[in-house]
Amino acid sequence: MQELKKLPVGFENFQEIRKLDFYYVDKTKLVEQLLENWSKVNLFTRPRRFGKTLNMSMLKSFFEIGTDTALFDGLYISQNEELCKEYMGKYPVIFLSLKGVDGLTFEEARSALCELIAGEVRRFKFLLNSSRLDNDEKNIYRDLISLQGEQETTLATKLKFSLKKISELLYQHYGQKTIVLIDEYDVPLDKAFQHGYYREMVALIRGLFGEALKTNDFLQFAVLTGCLRVSKESIFTGLNNFKVYSADDVRYDEEFGFTNEEVKSMLKYYGLDSHFNQVREWYDGYRFGNADVYCPWDVVNYCDDHRSNPNAEPKNYWMNTSGNDVINHFIDSINDPGMLTKGELERLVNGEFITQKVDEMITYKELYSSIDNLWSTLFMTGYLNNIFLKLQKILLNVQKRDFCRSSPAKAPLLHKILYLNYFLFMSVIYHPALYVST
Repeated sequence: MQELKKLPVGFENFQEIRKLDFYYVDKTKLVEQLLENWSKVNLFTRPRRFGKTLNMSMLKSFFEIGTDTALFDGLYISQNEELCKEYMGKYPVIFLSLKGVDGLTFEEARSALCELIAGEVRRFKFLLNSSRLDNDEKNIYRDLISLQGEQETTLATKLKFSLKKISELLYQHYGQKTIVLIDEYDVPLDKAFQHGYYREMVALIRGLFGEALKTNDFLQFAVLTGCLRVSKESIFTGLNNFKVYSADDVRYDEEFGFTNEEVKSMLKYYGLDSHFNQVREWYDGYRFGNADVYCPWDVVNYCDDHRSNPNAEPKNYWMNTSGNDVINHFIDSINDPGMLTKGELERLVNGEFITQKVDEMITYKELYSSIDNLWSTLFMTGYLNNIFLKLQKILLNVQKRDFCRSSPAKAPLLHKILYLNYFLFMSVIYHPALYVST
């Protein structure tokens, strides 16, 4: 009997998943689509836990010089032999995930960013021995290895030009332009807004991105991911050939999240075919472009739990994956003039409709100014219609399975559950203001 592949719970490194023979849902078509559409800078806005980091890791593994081509054996992209011959393993790649750039102060957050970039730069220590770099260029590299301990103005300048400089050095060594991958680009802005140094972080990110993505002659192309497009902050001002692919775009609509067929295949592989209806009932309801998709985090964890116990109850695996400060703010403001009303929530939970203004250029600093911004977030991500339908199904199932079984008197507690997302962070909110009598 063949041993089943392990499930990649918490694994986001493509190379690790493939080398350790974990189950992998093939998303390598993303490579083909990127090269066919070919924009200088590509921004994908998707929820957390929808495979953004894994896809970025996959792109790094595909394009980076010295890659193990065997990692892609049997995957979709390997069928396009001409494309693989031309692009696989042909570029230097800079890969940064900004999800850890945080701090109670601007200085702390900037220090975290400096260490992140310096850590990535240290991957290229071979540049110190490169015959194609002169002594001045090697000294520039030494400066980039450590971005800490400088005077304020000196540090700011070095940080601003860091990605552009390392791109240039890599070009000098390889004779090939660099691919830049930046995962969770907007997390530092979110954290800065929460901790009160938003203006400073916007200026920092704007300068860094401007040099790396706008005036960088050594850039082949760039891919960024995040939860929101925050263009009003002018982070991307002046970028030529800049493309934003939000959740309502039909392009790349199946490359983040699992499709019906992918979920069916995974369940079948682990002998859980009969569980499809339950999985669909609990974890579908997301709409990207023209595709109905599932949250990968939910499906993988569900399969992992049910391999050992097929009778296990489904869970809200996403509950503790992120914070919900913004949502709590809106809930606290129920019935305040111009803000959220309990009546609106009741109508949505009951399957009715409300009309709201939508702004695709939402910014963090404007977030609390109007409830429209919450509706905008839900709409831009393609969740507004489906998320409440999903809520209704969850409410009905919970009522039947848990509450009514124990005590019919507990049924009103169902109305405490508001299934919303905080910048697509997938949260469950429990709040006294949502109590509704039945």
